[in-house]
Amino acid sequence: MKFFLDSAIVEEIQYALDAFDIDGVTTNPRHVQVSGKPFLTVIREIAKLVEGTDKTISVEVNPHYMTYEEMVPEAEKLAAISPNFVIKIQCIEPAFKVIEALAKQDIRVNCTLIFSAMQALQAMRSGAYYVSPFIGWKEANGEETRGFINDIVAIRDNYGFSTEIIVAAVRNSRQVIDSAVAGADIVTAGLEVYQDGVHHPYTQEGIQKFISFWDQTQYE
Repeated sequence: MKFFLDSAIVEEIQYALDAFDIDGVTTNPRHVQVSGKPFLTVIREIAKLVEGTDKTISVEVNPHYMTYEEMVPEAEKLAAISPNFVIKIQCIEPAFKVIEALAKQDIRVNCTLIFSAMQALQAMRSGAYYVSPFIGWKEANGEETRGFINDIVAIRDNYGFSTEIIVAAVRNSRQVIDSAVAGADIVTAGLEVYQDGVHHPYTQEGIQKFISFWDQTQYE
């Protein structure tokens, strides 16, 4: 399974590349706003971090754009900035025509904000490079998410779509594991999710006591 970092903070991305060898990055307008930098500045800085690799960066078209005529030109401009960019487009009805048009130009699209298997199916039919089902929000509202991911994986595999599945809005390591068991290709999460998932369950003090005990007894 691939791990993507959901962030637009350059220093955080660099750390995750070094510490976790993350496979890609997903950004959104909120992340860019948190970074405190202009949009184009941020995405160009992130592009430099993965230059010369096959790691992808999902960069979102202005979410206020709702028509084919608005989305396609911006997607083309963004895709021209870096070969690592995959263009994020929210899953609304006009997006499917946009995905198809961009795919014909070899512009990869991440169809995001997917909340149903039917949406994912249509995005895959249209030629999406990635589909991003959101599970954090669904689970927070009491919806079951394991079957949701299982359905999307099964549909993709049943019909041989080449689309990769990014499980997004992942909030904890249990969701990472559920996604891996379901056969999703990728999860994208904040750095703290990966850090929390690999932390030793004991405190640092407890770990040191365990190490001291081991040092004293291993050769007895």
